Amino acid sequence: MGQRLNRCLDVPVALPPLRRRLLLLFIMLFLWLYMFYSCAGSCAGLAARGSPAPPRAAPPGEPGEESSLEEQRAAPDAASPISSFFNGSGTKRLPQAIIIGVKKGGTRALLEFLRVHPDVRAVGAEPHFFDRNYERGLAWYRDLMPRTLEGQITMEKTPSYFVTKEAPARISSMSKGTKLIVVVRDPVTRAISDYTQTLSKKPDIPTFESLTFKNRTTGLIDTSWSAIQIGIYAKHLENWLLYFPIGQILFVSGERLISDPAGELGRVQDFLGLKRIITDKHFYFNKTKGFPCLKKAEGSSKPHCLGKTKGRTHPDIDQEVVQRLRDFYRPFNMKFYQMTGQDFGWD
Repeated sequence: MGQRLNRCLDVPVALPPLRRRLLLLFIMLFLWLYMFYSCAGSCAGLAARGSPAPPRAAPPGEPGEESSLEEQRAAPDAASPISSFFNGSGTKRLPQAIIIGVKKGGTRALLEFLRVHPDVRAVGAEPHFFDRNYERGLAWYRDLMPRTLEGQITMEKTPSYFVTKEAPARISSMSKGTKLIVVVRDPVTRAISDYTQTLSKKPDIPTFESLTFKNRTTGLIDTSWSAIQIGIYAKHLENWLLYFPIGQILFVSGERLISDPAGELGRVQDFLGLKRIITDKHFYFNKTKGFPCLKKAEGSSKPHCLGKTKGRTHPDIDQEVVQRLRDFYRPFNMKFYQMTGQDFGWD
């Protein structure tokens, strides 16, 4: 009896198979719960994008999205998987800064460049809250936002806000301190780019020339055509200045965003109160596309250029029509220069 007891004390007794399985299951369950708790914030951020009802499509005739649906789906809310993990304990906040326009001005490029900054967190897709989804309420809008930590800025961009009459009052109602960014571009080039995007989706639309005029014989420009109407920047800006001081709006040159991206990004970072982290070292010029690309996108070791929908070749437009458009826009451009205190050099 004593010998058997000694053997029991000296030799480890293996657990029965059933107990071993239960112990293993318990360990796996514990590890799963730990991982789930650790990434709960990040997972919640991803779920938020799918849980709210998606923004409605633009009604017929309304200006469409600047970026394609594919690009918006590909654009993550988080800057990178790592930042998503650590921002799991962050808070969803209403945006402190919004890129409000303009369509085909370079808003997608600006947003992608800004997302390199560790203190910028932005929604990938365009929420269209202040123009198409306002009745859903601020709680719905906030739920679309990524989680942020103290010191980080929440941003979104929807280019159609700039030409939406109700948008300034609605944004001011949310927060009078919201910082606004407008990316502007030569209105003639912008109109042609706008038409080019529509043409790629609807090859059977009328020519640019025929859409430009109400009557080509008299040379009367059709300002009801959205491609023309968007470029009357001074008119739209007047509406915004009823609710926001000019110093609370930053105007970014779409042309300089291409020729000197680091310089324009420096101005944007200063405006947002951010440390100048995005510099020349982040960019290289892609000759094929004709605009700058990021040497390394956040969360990736590979260079990053905007999608294939960016940098489309413009159709040949009758130069007489181009000149008439330049003459039409000139007084509006001059007024816009005076209002902003910036000469964008479009004339």
